[in-house]
Amino acid sequence: MYDSWLRLGLDTVRLGLEAQTVVALRLAKLSLGGSAAQAEAERMVIEKMEAAAEAAITLAAGGSPERVVRDYRRKVRANAHRLSRG
Repeated sequence: MYDSWLRLGLDTVRLGLEAQTVVALRLAKLSLGGSAAQAEAERMVIEKMEAAAEAAITLAAGGSPERVVRDYRRKVRANAHRLSRG
């Protein structure tokens, strides 16, 4: 049990750090304005709503908090990769 909670805590910290990278990249893109910034703002809101719904479904279906954090981290890394290319 301890190993699971420790791993969950560490993965949650990693998620927070990775999310800060995405926040910085998104702020940079949004600060430029224009249609690309508008599209990113809309995408951000949609992604957050979808991610929250998926997390709720995962937990309601008996999934673990570890699974939720792992799924969030995968999405955050994908966003960091996408935003850092442009």
